[in-house]
Amino acid sequence: MEKGKGRAERFAESVEKFIPDAITSAVFMVIILFIFTTLIGIPVSKTVDAYYRGLWLLLAFTMQMTLIITLSAVFGSSPLFRKLIIALAKVPSSPFQVMLLAALLTAVLGYFYWGLAITLGPVIAVYFCGEAERKGIKVDFMLCLATVFAAHSVWQYGLSSSGPLLVATPGHFLEKVTGQMSLSTTIWTPAAIAQIVVFMIALMVISRYLMPRVPKTIAEYPEASKLIATDQPESAPAEEGKAFTFSQRLERSSIIAILLLVGLLVWLYHHFFTKNLGLDFNSLNAMFLLLCFLLHKNVHNFTRALQEGIKSSWSVVVIYHLYATAAGILQFTPAGEVIAKFLAGISTTYTFPLLIALSGTIIAIFVPSSGGQWAIQGFVTSKAAQSVGVTFQRGLLSLGVGDQMGNLCSPFWYVIVAGIARIDFRKFFGYGVIFAALWFIIGVIIFTLLPC
Repeated sequence: MEKGKGRAERFAESVEKFIPDAITSAVFMVIILFIFTTLIGIPVSKTVDAYYRGLWLLLAFTMQMTLIITLSAVFGSSPLFRKLIIALAKVPSSPFQVMLLAALLTAVLGYFYWGLAITLGPVIAVYFCGEAERKGIKVDFMLCLATVFAAHSVWQYGLSSSGPLLVATPGHFLEKVTGQMSLSTTIWTPAAIAQIVVFMIALMVISRYLMPRVPKTIAEYPEASKLIATDQPESAPAEEGKAFTFSQRLERSSIIAILLLVGLLVWLYHHFFTKNLGLDFNSLNAMFLLLCFLLHKNVHNFTRALQEGIKSSWSVVVIYHLYATAAGILQFTPAGEVIAKFLAGISTTYTFPLLIALSGTIIAIFVPSSGGQWAIQGFVTSKAAQSVGVTFQRGLLSLGVGDQMGNLCSPFWYVIVAGIARIDFRKFFGYGVIFAALWFIIGVIIFTLLPC
């Protein structure tokens, strides 16, 4: 046993040894699903067909996430963003304060829109730990990153929560069963609000307890450290005094950037005001692209940052298609419904939130999409709630507990965060499992006992 290491740190490191890389994990998921469908009597031909239908199911989603990761890295490398985050990072004066402020900032972003927390949370962790390192404050980078990642969980009951937003929309696919549910009966109930507050308090208490005696600072992760280098000039020194060609002057001119900014602003106005649509992946990417060009000022600076930023998103180009095969098997065969029905069928008034959360966890591990999960489990969850005698809202909110538990246990989202931070996702996966258990326990207790 290595001296100086606490139980939690040893647990995190032991989990790292047994968790394969994300692509291997995805292949194992598909194999397990194939075995499961065979055992429950689904013909192999039907499973194979579902596999084929699912393989390219997330093509658009893959490109959207690739852009979100890459553009967030480009955004994070801009001088203005660095100055803003570094200014905030100077406020904490202890390792715990560093993690506390970083987690709170991420939670606020997550409450307003989950995509902002996923993409900017790891950037915040990198810069906060980098500034702490500069000031001589020893912060364990992996624990900080895991804490920040867990803090984004508040999105489940925030303004971008998929299920509650869907059932609040007139004409949603379950309206004949559940009716239309206003947000005041879902994410703004005492139970949902308590889940956010209690979890954040508990998260910071546990994070404080888990702080290792000998922290591994960001300096021990060279690729992550590169993201916070502040000595990079806006233009390469070799370009000073150089006579540029017409094309080179054009690349360095702000005119092209201004033209693109005008086009993006017109698109965003059309999206939000003409079509009255909300914040989604495409509009988020459009805003990121606009901000990146605005902050980097010209095409030359933007493309230099883009060449570095693209290194953060290499893994998602393939892995999401493997996850899509798992999603396809669950969506296009009865497998997902069988799992949910079994758990819902054995529930009572007091065990209902626990069993629905468990079923949500299982589905979320294979289907990393809250909207997709509600599409799969919404009908079964609502019917089970009706038969057990609890409100549809309790079923919906309990499913959110399982959904986020699955998100915190699946490599899927860890790959995103790790890609942005430029580290191996297995390095902080173990801490994430601890925080996942914390989220689950608090959620089940709250949605069993409090009104919703």
